[in-house]
Amino acid sequence: MAGFPELLFRPTIGVPPRLADKPPAFFTHSLNINPFKLHLGGTLPSVDIAYESWGALNEAKDNVILLTTVVSASPHAKIRPGNRKDGWWEKFIGPGRPLDSNKHHIICTNVIGGCFGSTEPSPIDPIETGSPTRYGLNFPMITIWDMVRAQFQMLEALGIRKVRSVVGSSMGGMQALAAAALFPDKVGRIVSISAAARSHPYSIALRHAQRQVLMSDPNWQNGNYYDSDKFPSNGLSLARQIGTITYRSGPEWELRFGRKRANPNAKRGFKSDFMIETYPEHQGKKWQGQYDPNSHLYISRAMDMFDMAERPFKDSNDMDALLLSTVGSQRRVDIENSKNDNDHTQTDNNHTHHLINGMSAIQCPALVIGVKSDFVIPSWQQKEIATCLRSGGNHQVTHFEIDGVYGHDTISLDFANVGSAVKGHLEIDIRHPVPGMWSISER
Repeated sequence: MAGFPELLFRPTIGVPPRLADKPPAFFTHSLNINPFKLHLGGTLPSVDIAYESWGALNEAKDNVILLTTVVSASPHAKIRPGNRKDGWWEKFIGPGRPLDSNKHHIICTNVIGGCFGSTEPSPIDPIETGSPTRYGLNFPMITIWDMVRAQFQMLEALGIRKVRSVVGSSMGGMQALAAAALFPDKVGRIVSISAAARSHPYSIALRHAQRQVLMSDPNWQNGNYYDSDKFPSNGLSLARQIGTITYRSGPEWELRFGRKRANPNAKRGFKSDFMIETYPEHQGKKWQGQYDPNSHLYISRAMDMFDMAERPFKDSNDMDALLLSTVGSQRRVDIENSKNDNDHTQTDNNHTHHLINGMSAIQCPALVIGVKSDFVIPSWQQKEIATCLRSGGNHQVTHFEIDGVYGHDTISLDFANVGSAVKGHLEIDIRHPVPGMWSISER
């Protein structure tokens, strides 16, 4: 991997030192873009992208899979030298696995705004005059589009001009859609799992509640807690507890916990009594030692704002140019003649038409996976993605719906169903002997 940066230790600054584990090792790449222009009009004087990788990069540099992350994930998706802790998609990556490291070079990045080595709210704000001050809430607003542009600028700097696939779930699935729409000539195919073409009001409301409880912690200090001896641990823990409850499903809770008490002999009171109460409480405490509250604010808001109908388009000669189309598309489709009798999406027709236009640039093979028990990003939203892609002229769209009990967390827990679908999509040989026509043959 000649030309790749050395492995660096990057501390997670937004985590209190007394709680943080030894900082993980990530590769870090500095983008040679000064400044980095953001979708909503702000700028970053410089941008660092942290990432990890698995599998060998071939000489042609055309065997790359970009793995995009969920809201809270680091680049550490799989065990590797320098970090022997299990990754967040451990079972899915490796020799013979769905993301096969014998065949592919898999790269997973930390998004800008994240707290695992990429540019985020905790460093010193270089624009602020006077005494050194950390960004905090002076950090500019970021979007999914910004995250994806930064990733592809990093790839280009590393000599990777096209990826074989972009694979992601939840917010990562949003990034996969955005990547294929922004850079259709740089993406071979996509996998989007439990994602949405636009955030639904229900999902926005849930994330709003998380942010409100976090910001209600007096130790949050309007985001200026970095150099303080007080940290918003309670707010962060409660925000994570809300997320944990929404990521799973009622049927799983019934099977796993039922109404069992944590201690049947304990006196009744208002502390955690039922076993179901102890689980989100445990998850909240874990998050206190590994995540920056401000990062959560920025990244969760980026999910709220995501809408493929508002896709920016760019000058192909300038990756940093951002122009906002009125309906988010360079390629328009004939809306009146784009009928689909199977479209049962729960959205207004006018916006659906704009979604179709916004996604019409995505003509690569696409695998879209939904989960019936997911109520954070419900399965009808994955149907909406598949419907809009097909209505926009993409004839290579595969849609699966998994009938499981794990809710949104099925994306990491159901290896058999999710893994087999992903592996099949990535390993099918897709050829197009006639422009606009596709044939599929298995290797």
